[in-house]
Amino acid sequence: MSFDKESRRLKIRKSIRSKISGTKERPRISVFRSNKSIYSQIIDDTNGHTLVSSSSSDVKMFGKNNLESCKKVGLKLAEKAKKKGIKSVLFDRSGYRYHGRIKSFADGAREGGLKF
Repeated sequence: MSFDKESRRLKIRKSIRSKISGTKERPRISVFRSNKSIYSQIIDDTNGHTLVSSSSSDVKMFGKNNLESCKKVGLKLAEKAKKKGIKSVLFDRSGYRYHGRIKSFADGAREGGLKF
């Protein structure tokens, strides 16, 4: 059995996803973090649809200052969600620690007006 970081994260992710599920009234924010960028989606799990998405390429900060770009991605996602009428969401950190870029993204989304 391998105990590398990725398998550990996927195990934690599976545990998180077994507990939360997005609905039409309160969809789920899913976050994926790569070495250079961050991607996020607001998902309605009952229908299996992505309602809104945003990434660091949307804010033209691909591979640049990561904390700052993550915060801008959160703000951009919140702005798009407001246009769709989404105010309250569930936050799915996808097994990543709530620290650094994930925390910066969440702070940006909250600053943009999303509640979670």
